[in-house]
Amino acid sequence: MTALGQHTGHSVQIFETSASGNKLKQLSPSAPVTGMVRVRLKPAETFQTITGFGGSFTESSAYLLDQLSKNNRKKILEAYFSAEGAQYSLTRTHINSCDFSLGQYAYDTVAGDTKLEHFSIAHDTIHLIPMIREAQQLSKDGFKIIASPWTAPPWMKDNKDWRGGKLLPQYRQSWALYFSKYIQAYRQEGIPIWGLTVENEPLGNDNNWESMHFTPEAMRDFVRDHLGPQLRRDGLQDVVILGYDQNRGEELERWARILFSDAAAAAYFGGTAVHWYASTYDYFPASLQYTHRQSPGKHIINTEACVDAEVPKWEDDNWYWSKEATDWGWDWAPPDQKYLHPKYAPVFRYANDIIGCLNNYVDGWIDWNMVLDKQGGPNWFRNWCTAPVIVDPEKDAVYFTPLYYTMAHFSKFIRPGAKRIGFENTDTALQLTAASNPDGSLAVVLFNPGETDKTVALSWEEQETCTRIPAKAIQTILFTNAKNQHHD
Repeated sequence: MTALGQHTGHSVQIFETSASGNKLKQLSPSAPVTGMVRVRLKPAETFQTITGFGGSFTESSAYLLDQLSKNNRKKILEAYFSAEGAQYSLTRTHINSCDFSLGQYAYDTVAGDTKLEHFSIAHDTIHLIPMIREAQQLSKDGFKIIASPWTAPPWMKDNKDWRGGKLLPQYRQSWALYFSKYIQAYRQEGIPIWGLTVENEPLGNDNNWESMHFTPEAMRDFVRDHLGPQLRRDGLQDVVILGYDQNRGEELERWARILFSDAAAAAYFGGTAVHWYASTYDYFPASLQYTHRQSPGKHIINTEACVDAEVPKWEDDNWYWSKEATDWGWDWAPPDQKYLHPKYAPVFRYANDIIGCLNNYVDGWIDWNMVLDKQGGPNWFRNWCTAPVIVDPEKDAVYFTPLYYTMAHFSKFIRPGAKRIGFENTDTALQLTAASNPDGSLAVVLFNPGETDKTVALSWEEQETCTRIPAKAIQTILFTNAKNQHHD
């Protein structure tokens, strides 16, 4: 077995982010040692096709960018979207307002306007659309956008409120038309919408901020009888419709069973959207595998994840690597679910979840807000959260947290169209996933959450390379053809 290097027709690049301070630092392969962890890559064994990785365009993030200097605004967007940055390829945004908006708004507030003659996305042209457009200009390969409503306008709902309630039957067709008009309006702004989720968190959020409740049967029927046919009539049938859009676990299984057991509805659904908030460590592999079996060939995309119920720690990298964070469940989870919400290290949670999701048929993974301030907002409900990039508009200061680099280990090197591949790993304490990219390169992401360094021998066909990964570190190893070398 030959050492992997230029003379074999391939090259290896190793990038590391670690608790000791490396941030996507490029390293050289290591020398073999006795007792190495052995990982055998199996490129011929393929699984799901990767759609992409990225974060979300929210009004809060867009507003904050508008408060910064042009240089810092561009610095952040380049870090997320340029070829030199994280190269985000899959993103999300909100239809109407959400908690990470400056206030509550809808595109048609005229009660009874069933034909939506007063529909307008003018509100989004102030902050949100300019952010998306600038990102488009900076992105070499482009990116997909999934749009999600938190609620229909209150006049369409049984409780006439932004929070909670259900869509009234007489407005189902108008609500389907609302999606179509939104997609068309954004296209006129030069922004194609790749996918939709029918409703963000249809199980509700205790009526705290914008929400609207669906049962799985109601969502199935709405898509089958209204949304799917409306998009097809308007020539928008290529827009991917994702169902559910809430936490993994037993509820996900129930929804997948109901949404996809109806053939007429299943024909309109392109897949399922999931969130990570049911646990700080469990990615619920059984429920993901069940969903895959219910809908083979369809998407499973994680559309939202964040360090929630925390005010961001400013310029304190150590905090993001330390088990000090708590989530909503630390205080509010029912007693029988408390065990799912222990303290956690934010970097660990991201790396563990993304790797676990990929290894269980998830094909896209989207973070929540791209940019928040030092308070964890702005958020009209004061529902503070953390983002990979934190800013202080008053001082025109920017902090790239370790979460930014964690995301980049996946988004930059596992590209859209990649196929997840099989592997054998002799050390279950070392987490990893691997993918074969469309350009022929192989990307392997290693995560060592332990307290001891490890040397890992990665073999592929008749070639082998070794890397030493420290305790509390993430590495991406990129095997590329020498004729098609990956460049930062």
